[in-house]
Amino acid sequence: MELDAFRTSLDGWLDEHAAALAPGHAGAGTLDDHMAQLAKVKRLAYDAGWMRWGWPERVGGLGGSTLLRAYLAEALTLRDLVDPGLYSMTEVLAPTIIDYAPPGLAAAMVPRLLRGDETWCQGFSEPGTGSNLAALSCRATRTADGWRVSGQKIWTSLAQYAQRCVLLTRTGPTASDHRGITALFVDMASPGITVRPIVAMHGREEFCEVFFDDVAVPLDRTLGEVGQGWSVAMDLLPVERSTALWQRGAFLHRRLEQLLAAAPPGTLAPDEVGEVFGQVYALRARSRATQHRLAAGQRLGPETSVDKILLATAEQAVFDLVAAALGDAILAGDDAGSERWRAEFLYSRAATIYGGSAEVQRNIVARRLLDLGADR
Repeated sequence: MELDAFRTSLDGWLDEHAAALAPGHAGAGTLDDHMAQLAKVKRLAYDAGWMRWGWPERVGGLGGSTLLRAYLAEALTLRDLVDPGLYSMTEVLAPTIIDYAPPGLAAAMVPRLLRGDETWCQGFSEPGTGSNLAALSCRATRTADGWRVSGQKIWTSLAQYAQRCVLLTRTGPTASDHRGITALFVDMASPGITVRPIVAMHGREEFCEVFFDDVAVPLDRTLGEVGQGWSVAMDLLPVERSTALWQRGAFLHRRLEQLLAAAPPGTLAPDEVGEVFGQVYALRARSRATQHRLAAGQRLGPETSVDKILLATAEQAVFDLVAAALGDAILAGDDAGSERWRAEFLYSRAATIYGGSAEVQRNIVARRLLDLGADR
């Protein structure tokens, strides 16, 4: 299906099914509310075929350009039907399973994620490694029929809801670099896994600590080649810092429009509004170019750090403007609207951290794109 025809048909379907798709909660809602809403929207969109476009037929998709699924994400976000961060996990993790899992496993699992029947999480970060992912120490030891995993992960989004985890483990003797890392696809119901949610500043338990105590993982759940998990990570992270940001850019655009409608007269200076609009549109233009590169079959790499830097800058700029115009309401208001603005303002403070900190992204740009040399 061509993008223009897809857009017209999808918009018509969204209008026709607006009541069925509408959130069942008001204001900020709880994380449980947002997860239930996400599952509902994905199920309805999948059963109607929309969620299948842009994904390969070998995993239950209907084929077509990746721009089709990008527009779906944008349309759902602009209508406030899904939380963009929660929705993005599909865009981050499904391509990894399609590219690296055994074909039969990918064909069985990906439709469950696309339809909202399952939630997946990403087990990368560890307490002792900071931003140095290559220093991970969660270890997988080879057994006669698979792996035994022991260690800890942290900042694992949605682990308490997840049925599966894309997990990076240490399988080689080297203790502190990218060699000897292997990626696994782990069932979260396996004995030996303990999940402890972490309450974030905006009041939600979106992140978790995850402990693995001698967890059995079948050999056919290995993603890619043994010892080549760094390649899996390097394919996944550019997606996390690019395609998954497209719908977040749509979210910021939507919130900026809503702010202009809600702000009391005289609280926003035109030059400040213009500057923030410029930052949002710079992000959208950059992200659009990335979407088209992906659709053209180009490989994404370190240049996606530019997308992430623009996202962090634009997100904090939008919500700084929110604070300037609605400060009293978001601090003290107890209505549904104030609750939502407050939660989203607080979450925006993490924009320079989540998905790779701003400092790390600037280092990637300096060292890998501009060839300015190693850190001193």
